[in-house]
Amino acid sequence: MNIRSLLSAAALCWAALPAHADGLKALEAFLREASSARADFTQVVTSPARANEATPRQRTSNGRFVFQRPDRFRFDYLKPFEQTIVADGRQLWLHDVDLNQVTVRAQKDALGSTPAAIIASAPDLAALRSSFDLRAAPDADGLQWAEATPKQRDGQLRKVRLGFAGTQLSVLDIEDGLGQRSVLRFSQWQNNPAFKGGEFRFEPPAGADVIRQ
Repeated sequence: MNIRSLLSAAALCWAALPAHADGLKALEAFLREASSARADFTQVVTSPARANEATPRQRTSNGRFVFQRPDRFRFDYLKPFEQTIVADGRQLWLHDVDLNQVTVRAQKDALGSTPAAIIASAPDLAALRSSFDLRAAPDADGLQWAEATPKQRDGQLRKVRLGFAGTQLSVLDIEDGLGQRSVLRFSQWQNNPAFKGGEFRFEPPAGADVIRQ
């Protein structure tokens, strides 16, 4: 094979390799351009099958999500069960509507190396790299993917995959240390919306059982 044929073959092989660079570029652009956002989401949680089960267990929920960097976010789960999670910059609140129970703890102790820290806290890749090992992953399902692995392996979080359509976050795929997988798919995404105020404030409902951790 002559040198021209070798170069042509090398070029074809290079073109056939999956793209790895764009996922990190998309994550970097998302962190830079979306200082706040609002979206709807559908979440599917898959748990490993038990010893007497043939297939893994799944449960699906949906709701709304908003965030404002550097330290505020809110998840409102609407179906099948109502639940609210609010980070107000100082404390993290979790309200189970059916139980009328509220759990609250210091926000700085609750986030750490979590998916919420990736979406709503970090201003850039350099900040993320203090807590996560980052890498680009091959494009798939029409999206560009980035992967974040916590540097502290405490068993709670194994890795997070983020899928982007341009600079819009479309999918958040989370695996924990127990083998549970949680996939959030976002729709109706709006970057930098105008908030009316109060999105990140939470007051326990009257009569709620408040547990402080």
